[in-house]
Amino acid sequence: MEKIEEQFANLNIVKRSSESKEPTYLLGIDTSKTVQTEKGSLVAVLCSNGSIRIYDKERLNVLREFRGYPGLNGVKFANSHDRVYSSCIDGTVKCWDARLASGKPVQLFKGYPSNIFISFDISSNDHVICAGTEKVDDDALLVFWDARINSQDLSTTKEPLGAYSETHSDDITQVRFHPSNPNMVVSGSTDGLVNVFDISADNEDDALVTTCNSVSSVSFIGWSGKDYKQIYCMTHDEGFCWWDLNHLDTDEPITCLNIPDVREVINIKEGILDYLIGGLYHEKTDKLFVVGGTNTGIIHIMSCMTSGLVHVTSLQGGHAATVRSFCWNMQDDSLLTGGEDAQLLLWKPGAVEKTFTKKDSMKIASSVYQRVRIHSNDSYKRRRKQ
Repeated sequence: MEKIEEQFANLNIVKRSSESKEPTYLLGIDTSKTVQTEKGSLVAVLCSNGSIRIYDKERLNVLREFRGYPGLNGVKFANSHDRVYSSCIDGTVKCWDARLASGKPVQLFKGYPSNIFISFDISSNDHVICAGTEKVDDDALLVFWDARINSQDLSTTKEPLGAYSETHSDDITQVRFHPSNPNMVVSGSTDGLVNVFDISADNEDDALVTTCNSVSSVSFIGWSGKDYKQIYCMTHDEGFCWWDLNHLDTDEPITCLNIPDVREVINIKEGILDYLIGGLYHEKTDKLFVVGGTNTGIIHIMSCMTSGLVHVTSLQGGHAATVRSFCWNMQDDSLLTGGEDAQLLLWKPGAVEKTFTKKDSMKIASSVYQRVRIHSNDSYKRRRKQ
């Protein structure tokens, strides 16, 4: 195995979060992009009880919690400061300062009447926020705001810059800006379409660079490849698609890989795959990996090639239930994972776990099962109910 595959194989738990008073599913994870040498990195976690928890990354203790916001979808740190964003079904994208103990958002990005936001992202230069809506009255919108912090404009509420309304015909489940080009954004929907836009264009028609069809409801999208000229997606019935945008102006096919159901084709050593969680592009090695798991908490990492997906390694002994979220850190090769057992785990290559026993983790898991509905993979609608 090559170096990155060996790093994944050597991942061990270095820390587990302490037991929470209110067990909850951990649905999304992001880490602060700013360097805080004295205080260490911050981790934001979206919880199924309508809260966002801010953790100290190395100790995994909760520093503060923004509570009382049912219907949040996604969690994301800004790229240049410690503000945390999440979209909400109440028609807003909310923004908190992760360093402030006050639970109130420091800024609200308001949508149009009847907007229900279920996905969002912020551009690489922190200038633009884009959020995707549920379909309401035949409309599924991508709504845009100016996210720049202006010392002259201290108002806490911002109105939209505009919206795209013609390119999706159903709920927009995913929005992802290009990692380095702030004008490029990709969106995915339950209509099966994955659309790539250049938002520097004057109108929606001109902005649409290309449309890819996954032929199924999109659950996850991401950018990959050299200079991030490729896109990929996962679907709610565990399919995987991978496209190369370099081939748009050539005779080469744009589709690199299309697997309708990864569960049926992947060969997991001594195990099975129950679901896909997301993707991970490793920039240093120019390799794309797909992350999935089992209902008992085992995490599978698969390498992505044009010939198919290949099982690299499995992470065991950590979670006791379905894993819902992860965040890979390229700087220290660490992995954060969160699941339906209410645990946040920090994995590092060759690390040794210092606290918590398996017995403790099972206690947490059982207490969650008593209080929270068991997660099902059956369909998009059931999967989206939290």
